[in-house]
Amino acid sequence: MTQYWEPGTAYNYGDIVRYEGHRYKIVQPHTSQSDWTPPATPALWGRLSDEDHNGEGDNKYQPSYQQQQSYQPPQQQQPPQYGQQQQFGEDQKSEQEQHWYQKDDTKKAMEIGGGILGGAALLAGGMLAYKKHEEHKDQDRADGWARGNWIQEAKARTEQYHRNGTDEPCLWVFTQGKQIPKGAILVGREKSWNLYICRAFYDGGLQLGKASDAFKKGGVLGYKNEEIHVDEFEVLIGDMNRLKWVPVSGRINVASLGYRPVEAGRENDGTPLYIVEAPHKDAVHPGKTSEKLDGAYIPYDGKEKHVREYRVLCYAY
Repeated sequence: MTQYWEPGTAYNYGDIVRYEGHRYKIVQPHTSQSDWTPPATPALWGRLSDEDHNGEGDNKYQPSYQQQQSYQPPQQQQPPQYGQQQQFGEDQKSEQEQHWYQKDDTKKAMEIGGGILGGAALLAGGMLAYKKHEEHKDQDRADGWARGNWIQEAKARTEQYHRNGTDEPCLWVFTQGKQIPKGAILVGREKSWNLYICRAFYDGGLQLGKASDAFKKGGVLGYKNEEIHVDEFEVLIGDMNRLKWVPVSGRINVASLGYRPVEAGRENDGTPLYIVEAPHKDAVHPGKTSEKLDGAYIPYDGKEKHVREYRVLCYAY
């Protein structure tokens, strides 16, 4: 039975909660607090479909932009971004920020351009713009906190690997800049440089891309038809004797793939992302696919390239 969402509770991957008549599934593990409800934090929770009220395994997320319509800015203390001590809940705005919509030109227009009714309309418009401005800031804070949480977990996992090693077929290792960790899975070569698999937190999701010491920041993600350059990311290391590339054409069907794909990331609506290698321009590039995409997508030349014939990284057993 689905548990009701409660503040002060540690939620982890796979958790499903009920809140205000709807079900939500965890996107980013965290400890809840009273003003971080599921509909207010789409970076942390993905809303499940309401079609099946009894099926707890339903992973049909509703897109996060639908949730943001009911977004209420949190007013209490927020978790700090990684490496910062700022309290996001502080109500210490400057007078200029509090009244940024009431400039001299606006006040003059209120006095001259239409009397009381005209002034009320201008003020209402300014208040609406201010509200949207504040909601956008709070979403940025939620994303910043989730990204900081990902960095902390990635660093802790990497430190544990360096101390104890691993028995897993593959593992994500955190790195910065152009430092490619030993044992990184080589996907291909482009001109004179090697291409490896990477991932990083971006826009509320864990996005996939490629890494190389030839790139200006080290990592490149593909997202919404753009290349996103990152200097803090994870690189996949592994033993290819325990992994295999499985050919796919068009949209992936995980159930009929024959092998279990390596689930490597998630969109900000909770959709799982899988690792691909795809040919393009005389090279083989790392990229992503999902059951919502119509093929593979790789970051290349400032954009994302769609490739129909590709291979998905799977466990060999």
